[in-house]
Amino acid sequence: MKNKIIVSLIFVAAIAFSYGLLVGHYEIFPYSILSEIKNISSEKESTERLQIYQDVSSVDKLISFNTISDIQNTRELLNQYIWNEPYLPNNLVSIHNYDIEDNISSKLNNLERIDSFTIEMNYEMNSIAYLFLAQDSKDKLIIYHQGHNAVSLNGFDNHSFDQDIPLIQNFLDRNYSVLIFSMPGKGMNNEPIITHEKFGTLKLNSHNHFELIENSDFHPIRFFIEPVVLTLNQIENDYEFKKFSMIGLSGGGWTTLIVSAIDDRIQESFSIAGSFPIWLRSDTRDYGDYEQTIPEFYQIANYEELYFLSDYGEERTLILFYNEFDSCCFSGTLYNKFPFGNSIKSKLSEFEKSNFDVIIDYGQIEHTISDNTLNTITSQIENNSSE
Repeated sequence: MKNKIIVSLIFVAAIAFSYGLLVGHYEIFPYSILSEIKNISSEKESTERLQIYQDVSSVDKLISFNTISDIQNTRELLNQYIWNEPYLPNNLVSIHNYDIEDNISSKLNNLERIDSFTIEMNYEMNSIAYLFLAQDSKDKLIIYHQGHNAVSLNGFDNHSFDQDIPLIQNFLDRNYSVLIFSMPGKGMNNEPIITHEKFGTLKLNSHNHFELIENSDFHPIRFFIEPVVLTLNQIENDYEFKKFSMIGLSGGGWTTLIVSAIDDRIQESFSIAGSFPIWLRSDTRDYGDYEQTIPEFYQIANYEELYFLSDYGEERTLILFYNEFDSCCFSGTLYNKFPFGNSIKSKLSEFEKSNFDVIIDYGQIEHTISDNTLNTITSQIENNSSE
């Protein structure tokens, strides 16, 4: 009898072990439940270990703007850092193609055509953007910037925009055209091989490599910002859009923030899981890549000041979205412990201009733009379009 019990227990344990392997490999039930528990418990453990010393009630003191002149001067200094000139560049893209052929067009409805833009930059780095033109397009253009997870299925011969078909279609259905960018080295954007006099021959296949090519005449942050600015120059030159709204996820959310902070042509900005102030980055997963923490750049304008600049101006809006239990970084749980947004609103109100807001996507565990967040953004854009 005792032996039968032992054999039965071993048999049950073997089945449980085997099923556990299947759950982990094929992500079958109850994988999603276990994953959510893991993320929530990891988030709790992570926040308990944080060493945050900033007094949230005094964050507004980190924003140095007291006059409109202060704001203008800071924008000029940011431009000077990026382009060695105190103003935005006025040149156009390197290559502009109309009505290109691409398999993605067969997967979209209410699409008139696709136009492409290629921006060629220093060190032979390039950026390729697609404009999905809606039939009977409205005069407001939606700009979307992908994050670091954008991966082309066929290397650099194909883009990674297929993964964003739901977002593209969401706006095409409402007669908004959509302009999409990838991060440097992602999608169709190349990873050039360079020869450096000190470091030898290397491939720029990581954003952290960019620090190696920085010098007094060139700052690689241009790789992130210049494609959007030059493409908007081309758009203004060749199309009839009157308003620009920009959306970005993760690194694309960061790009959305920086571009809208220096370029007030962008009236509405929606940054999803894109950034935190420097003092809120004690957890290594929140620290970010090279571009997120360039000391010289953020000494000109820290994140609090960039949030201010992105929102400041007539009929301008910045909304930061954070996923509550984000599996990557910049979680809503952490924001709720240190709600710096209140100080941003307070400082903007001194200039009688504040549409700034922070929205938490409660229950969301993925590093993504959820349907809930996309619906909120769409409603905001639609409401502002009708005014």
